[in-house]
Amino acid sequence: MAERGVDVSALPQEVREQLAELDLELSEGDITQKGYEKKRAKVLAPYLTQTQSKNTEISVLMHLLPSISFSAIVSLSSVFFLFLFVSDIHTEAVQAALAKHKEEKMALPMPTKRRSTYVQSPIDNCTPPLTVADARYAVSSESAGPQQSPDTWINSSLHGSSTSSSASSTLSHGESRHTQAPQPQSQQVPPPPAPARGSRVDLPSNAVVRGMSRGQSRSSMMETADGVPVSSRVSTKIQQLLNTLKRPKRPPLSEFFMDDQEEIVEVPQADPNTPKPEGRQIIPVKGEPLGVVSNWPPALQAALARWGATQGKSPALTALDITGKPLYTLTYGKLWSRSVKLAYTLLNKLGTKNEQIIKPGDRVALVYPNSDPGMFWVAFYGCLLAEVIPVPIEVPLSRKDAGSSQVGFLLGSCGVGLALTSEICLKGLPKTPTGEILQFKGWPRLKWVVTDSKYLTKPSKDWQPHIPTANTDTAYIEYKASKEGTVMGVAVSKVAMLTHCQALTQACNYCEGETLVNVLDFKKDMGLWHGVLTSIMNRIHTISVPYAVMKACPQSWVQRVHIHKARVALVKCRDLHWAMMAHREQRDTSLASLHMLIVADGANPWSVSSCDAFLNVFQAHGLKPEVICPCATSPEAMTVAIRRPGVAGAPLPARAVLSMTGLSHGVIRVNTEDKNSALTVQDVGHVMPGALMCIVKPDGPPMLCKTDEIGEIVVNSRAGGTMYYGLSGVTKNTFEVIPVNASGTPIGEIPFVRSGLLGFVGPGSLIFVVGKNEGLLMVSGRRHNADDLVATALAVEPVKTVYRGRIAVFSVTVFYDERIVIVAEQRPDASEEDSFQWMSRVLQAIDSIHQVGLYCLALVPANTLPKTPLGGIHISDTKQLFLEGALHPCNILMCPHTCVTNMPKPRQKQPVGVGPASIMVGNLVAGKRIAQAAGRDLGLIEDQDLVRKHNFLTEALQWRAQTDPDHMLYVLLNAKGVAVCTATCVQLHKRAEKIAAALMERSGINIGENVVLLYPPGIDLIAAFYGCLYAGCIPVTVRPPHPQNLSATLPTVRMIIDVSKAACILTTQVLTKILRSKEAATTVNIKTWPIIIDTDDLPRKRPPTIYKPPNAEMIAYMDFSVSTTGMLTGVKVSHAAVSVLCRSIKLQCELYSSRQIAICLDPYCGLGFNGYECHQSILIPPMELEISLTLWLGTLSQYRIRDTFCSYSVMELCTKGLGGQTDILKARGVNLSCVRSCVVVAEERPRLALTHSFSKLFKDIGLSMRAVSTAFGSRVNLAICLQGTTGPDPSTVYVDMKSLRHDRVRLVERGAPQSLPLMESGTILPGVRVIIVNPETRGPLGDSHLGEIWVNSPHNATEYYTIYGEENLQADHFNTKLSFGDPQTLWARTGYLGFVKRTELTDSSGDRHDALFVVGSLDETLELRGLRYHPIDIETSVSRAHRSIGESAVFTWTNLLVVVAELCGSEQDALDLVPLVTNVVLEEHHLIVGVVVIVDPGVIPINSRGEKQRMHLRDSFLADQLDPIYVAYNM
Repeated sequence: MAERGVDVSALPQEVREQLAELDLELSEGDITQKGYEKKRAKVLAPYLTQTQSKNTEISVLMHLLPSISFSAIVSLSSVFFLFLFVSDIHTEAVQAALAKHKEEKMALPMPTKRRSTYVQSPIDNCTPPLTVADARYAVSSESAGPQQSPDTWINSSLHGSSTSSSASSTLSHGESRHTQAPQPQSQQVPPPPAPARGSRVDLPSNAVVRGMSRGQSRSSMMETADGVPVSSRVSTKIQQLLNTLKRPKRPPLSEFFMDDQEEIVEVPQADPNTPKPEGRQIIPVKGEPLGVVSNWPPALQAALARWGATQGKSPALTALDITGKPLYTLTYGKLWSRSVKLAYTLLNKLGTKNEQIIKPGDRVALVYPNSDPGMFWVAFYGCLLAEVIPVPIEVPLSRKDAGSSQVGFLLGSCGVGLALTSEICLKGLPKTPTGEILQFKGWPRLKWVVTDSKYLTKPSKDWQPHIPTANTDTAYIEYKASKEGTVMGVAVSKVAMLTHCQALTQACNYCEGETLVNVLDFKKDMGLWHGVLTSIMNRIHTISVPYAVMKACPQSWVQRVHIHKARVALVKCRDLHWAMMAHREQRDTSLASLHMLIVADGANPWSVSSCDAFLNVFQAHGLKPEVICPCATSPEAMTVAIRRPGVAGAPLPARAVLSMTGLSHGVIRVNTEDKNSALTVQDVGHVMPGALMCIVKPDGPPMLCKTDEIGEIVVNSRAGGTMYYGLSGVTKNTFEVIPVNASGTPIGEIPFVRSGLLGFVGPGSLIFVVGKNEGLLMVSGRRHNADDLVATALAVEPVKTVYRGRIAVFSVTVFYDERIVIVAEQRPDASEEDSFQWMSRVLQAIDSIHQVGLYCLALVPANTLPKTPLGGIHISDTKQLFLEGALHPCNILMCPHTCVTNMPKPRQKQPVGVGPASIMVGNLVAGKRIAQAAGRDLGLIEDQDLVRKHNFLTEALQWRAQTDPDHMLYVLLNAKGVAVCTATCVQLHKRAEKIAAALMERSGINIGENVVLLYPPGIDLIAAFYGCLYAGCIPVTVRPPHPQNLSATLPTVRMIIDVSKAACILTTQVLTKILRSKEAATTVNIKTWPIIIDTDDLPRKRPPTIYKPPNAEMIAYMDFSVSTTGMLTGVKVSHAAVSVLCRSIKLQCELYSSRQIAICLDPYCGLGFNGYECHQSILIPPMELEISLTLWLGTLSQYRIRDTFCSYSVMELCTKGLGGQTDILKARGVNLSCVRSCVVVAEERPRLALTHSFSKLFKDIGLSMRAVSTAFGSRVNLAICLQGTTGPDPSTVYVDMKSLRHDRVRLVERGAPQSLPLMESGTILPGVRVIIVNPETRGPLGDSHLGEIWVNSPHNATEYYTIYGEENLQADHFNTKLSFGDPQTLWARTGYLGFVKRTELTDSSGDRHDALFVVGSLDETLELRGLRYHPIDIETSVSRAHRSIGESAVFTWTNLLVVVAELCGSEQDALDLVPLVTNVVLEEHHLIVGVVVIVDPGVIPINSRGEKQRMHLRDSFLADQLDPIYVAYNM
């Protein structure tokens, strides 16, 4: 341990404080054990007793001029070890790094993937259920089962701290602090599976809380061992995840927000220990002078003309067939004659005599397959001789080729209108049904010309091609793909082409008549420069080995070297690797003839291991170590450096062993500490002859680097590209760079070209390349090389799991920084477990070696990544597919916790002292008014006498039955729009009397007892309601169980019956049979039902008396509802409240007895039930709408309805189902111009997007854009707002979402970033007053401040109905007083957050209108990182992330955010959603998603009001009952 020999008590105070802080971080899980020990050792290091020799870091002077003495080179031996590098040293490093992790192995939970048939996990895979609410209670021996180790359950502290307040809803009523009520036996059932979306049901959580206040629920939450409901099980998977999180591995964040300002994203602080360059400024390095040779031709075409005439029979090119055998040999004579024929044809035979299609200087595309080099050579030289500029491109295989549109951009920027190709290739191109060549995506229109000899015209004897001396005109254009995937054309001038050939000839010491084996692509780069251009200059015989041959016969190039005694071979590391794999099949081959083995991708730092391994195998076959020549090239600077072939016996070139940490900071440091994070690089030789080179900073102005600094190599040479053709803006930044010194002064006037290679100059002016700009990943200010990461990933036992050459590494910008993503193709035979093991080991290896966290690691099925024509992975297209969610991975691992370290600081809420000053400062002192609003005065009603006479609904019905007996009160429609049942005033009165008589006759049913009404929506329910009132009983309306889903819906019915202690059930004949059926018996105990009365065929009897309550404050009925947080709450509504509410709605909506309203609502709770009882109505049961979508809208049109009430579910059904059918509706004569007010009844924030869509869609059939509005009610007051006829239109405001998280309201402009549109929730009802209150201090807030909505109204509910007399709860919710201001008024707390804003509009009284905006339920909010989030906001973002996401829901579990998304597309899209969901929540809400669950459509439970039941979903998730398609644990 670090503290050995240190007396901690004797340390300085600040050091002891640092140690205490570390201990706290460890105990809270903000730091791993390993990180803790490392930091502690660092703090104690200066105080250790034993003096350790200081390990001084060696700063190395990297740049030495060619004239440097040998002794100086020897003095640098600490960096450059002259040793033979063992190829698997990196593999050893990775294994060593992984071994370290084994000691502290993180048991990552494997993602859950559904098989074709879902197998329920056996019971022993589940964690035993919790049997107590608190660890302090004793566990009874019967219930406890086998004892578990304390480690199985996480300590409570992890829970209470950051869990959401909504967790309260998972407590059962049996977990009350004071009393433990026995649970009814019927509740001991497994939690029901999530129902299909079709049957909407109200599902309380497994554990139900009635009337629990937020305060109490939080305290109970703290007492629960882990917030898991009593009757549920926590699946093993979830528990494993939780155990993993005990010590989350993430960098510690600054503790808290200092003040309440905007969220500040953590800016990574510069580490004072970051290595910085210390050397002197680099001096440009000069290559040897370009030699002058007397017989060098004046242009490359002149060389071809010379060899064609003098050495006509000399072989120029041999092409191989697919088996690796020679197919044909093209001689210099044939090459010359065919090229001349093509040049003549191009200039004279295309188009008409007067107007030729092609003239010198035009650009022409060359489209030839890799297997046909002969045709390409002829076309290329034919173009040069015709002075036409060739643009070689790859053969397009389909319309959806990787990078196809970018190639189109290249052709467009170069102005290409003609394409040359071979007859075979033309036949193979994709065609339209008419036989024309397909128009490729993004390509300009091309004219195709076939260049086979039979189609070419022999020129007349007097025609000779014009061969001018090489000048600065463009000779050819080579394509180059940028990091972003854009394809640009690098123009190479005639003089550059010639000079480059001369420089390569000098550097490689090419001789006339040599043989060269080329395995590279001959259309570009080294394959073109050596194998097509320089070879012609030197009359070299080139043997071209196509990619297809290499795939079929990997050792073919080695055999060709052996057979032809080739002196030069052009290969890539891949070819070396393949040749080694096939080594056993070629025992008697000899590579002794090789003078140069040019490794084209030798600039890749990882090429060193391939070179060493190849040498190791083939040294026995005559391969000499000194012939391996790595080189560095780029399309812009062409050949930057190449190692010259060595002399036998001379020492091998040096290697640099560098620290990866240093490299990530852009400096060169010897790796002395950790061998695991070392990078060994080999040199790529010296600068090219005639070139000048220096190193500049890769970003910003081209400032010269220091000698120990990594930078971009820039080159000045005649042999380089001249521009990006047609793109002058981009050209300037790349081809006309003038380096500047530290003071910003240019070092000269000559322009340099940026090569895109990152490296440094070593001893003896050797060039070392450590990466490419396009592979550079900048993460948190540090540079990482994609190739390095690939090498580390491959060192983790790759052979079993992924394909070696099919790995893509790129970075995506998420949340203000770059994040690293690795995508690899998985082998078909790799098991899920192998893949997951490999992925988790790659994470650990990269974390250890590169000290960087991976954001995402994805495995896709074999052969599904977009490929380049030569088989590599097309990185930019892969990245695009990843970002679009079209990659279709088969395995994915997201690790945002480890790499997202710039999260905003968590907020610590400041303690607020209660008192006028603390609340009023900034609100009232600044001249702001208190945020309160009121509806009209209820006294303004004309029939005051009538109101006093009929204070009860029963009296009103009796009076109406006498005075207007035949007035139609209710019409019930079926799915066909036919009235199946009607009721006049007298009919309803008589039916109510029959039911009252039946109730009075039964013994055991007394006045004041609760009676459950179990009816489908309709007139029977209304009659039963009035029957109960006539008999003096208290009706409780309950939604009947769904016959097809009894197991899910019947327990809720049973629960309400048990909780309400109902003495009797009134129902229909059909439902009576269901309640007593065998199916019901499997779900609940049917023997314990209370009295069931079937009201279908009651005898015609009248009750002896009709009950009249002694006063209007007596309870009229009970309203039970399951909230979105899973709480079942019942409230008592008095006769006075019912009467006042009906008057209030009548006044607001101007309802008259001559006018009908249409109601499409479920009549079981809230305003839905009040609508049924208050006014004459046409009743449309919402379930009928599922059969006939046009029923509601058709009824509105047919009956000329002016006012209608519906739910969000109804509106959504119409929007989705009828959105495209407005023309059909119009043809049927549906006209909604009569509708003046369409009110959506809800207890939530208005759904603006849905109401807008509905208004827009049905505008065409006459619906006024002003007609649609929302109502708002809560448990304490069933109707607070309702858009009437006289008030102003509902206003919309835009608020800043970031400020909402801080419990503040900041109004912003429409379209502002992070803005949230909120619509006013309708006009406040007459007689209602609302005030916005701080829920903690209970003091009033100012205008436009966010707080809890409190309401004062004569129609407030009286109290909660609870089993236990929780009087404190009633007082808290129903009879609350402000802490100051107006302490006399009694208010009811709605439990909803909102704000009041005074608008510029005027209401009916002429005053300025006060609008109430509802933000969301306080119980539903998620408290994460000290901030308050509303689930709907996160869900809106998630639903936007991908077209395949239907519905989504979020909840928290411990400190994890869980996102459940329904997949509407095919199952192969499931894993695409995981990164997109994680990205969008991180970007828009600054939260890391802990678990992403992808499920089938309809799994997220939604109640009849269209509200998501998140807590029920949460319970199903914890009990492993969702049958998910995929569960990703973002660890």
